[in-house]
Amino acid sequence: MNKTDVLIIGAGPSGLFCAHQLGIIGLSCEIVDNLDKAGGQCIELYPDKPIYDIPAFPECTGEELTNNLLQQIKPFNVKFHLNERVEELKKVEDRWHVKTNGKKEFDVASIVIAGGVGSFEPRKFPVKESEKFEETSLFYSIKDKTIFKDKTISIFGGGDSALDWAIELSNTSKVNLIHRREGFRGVESSVQKVKELHEQGKLNLYTKYQIDSLVGDKKIEEVKIKNDDGEIKDIKTEYVLGFFGLIMQLGPILDWGLNIDKKTVQVNTENFETNINGIFAIGDICSYPGKLKLILSGFHEGALAARGCFKYAKPDEKLRFEFTTTSKAAQERLGVKK
Repeated sequence: MNKTDVLIIGAGPSGLFCAHQLGIIGLSCEIVDNLDKAGGQCIELYPDKPIYDIPAFPECTGEELTNNLLQQIKPFNVKFHLNERVEELKKVEDRWHVKTNGKKEFDVASIVIAGGVGSFEPRKFPVKESEKFEETSLFYSIKDKTIFKDKTISIFGGGDSALDWAIELSNTSKVNLIHRREGFRGVESSVQKVKELHEQGKLNLYTKYQIDSLVGDKKIEEVKIKNDDGEIKDIKTEYVLGFFGLIMQLGPILDWGLNIDKKTVQVNTENFETNINGIFAIGDICSYPGKLKLILSGFHEGALAARGCFKYAKPDEKLRFEFTTTSKAAQERLGVKK
């Protein structure tokens, strides 16, 4: 059994920064995530997409942000347990015993749920032949945009992801953007940009069309789309991308007795503790009055949750707040050499 002060469930930005804050105050932690790598949605959904609202970084990608956060927690030797989902937890005296679907067990003083939107998977195309093309010529997220260079791509969707990638890939690829409605759900500036690119002949836009079928042997060669009147168009394409949002699944968390409302966990704003003592929630999965679903908010929540964990890990000690610029203990933990 792995014994540590805190178990963090979720290796997204909020969970990674919480690990840093735990290390700063002298607490140990381990991280469990059901994905195969750290980074959460930043890595899974938009590793190459620019993020513009991280303080002190005018622009960075999801991958760059993840790499920097991992670099930041290196001094604390945080142990990761990837491809693992927490299935069971029970209170044993004043500690928590936790078990994953891979039979790993943990003995911890407290738990921080930083699972983003929980276990998630993309909404998929309804046509039966789509599954055989997945991860070869049909994708629901982009991990390496270079494979699409100088290729013909058909993008389906009407939200920000579909619009952003249509704009981005039109610089290096021939792009078809297909949406089942006339109007789009994305931000207006992106909608206008897509329309401008269409008028300039840099992007083909098809509205009021949906996918009808895919044609090809080992890879997609053509996609058939159907409009509201039943008219079918054949579009030659080498890749198909679908951006229809995510199916959110909280999974076993639903059975833990937490105060859950609309697939989010209710917390206080003092230390982001839930209705169960010793269990905290941060990032997109937590909810409170005035909540903003920003990475910045997750960092703030993780810092306070870490300090909330201290009383459970070291009940006989008092935590004194210190700035890292002056705290010798924090600097020693970070490996700072004078």
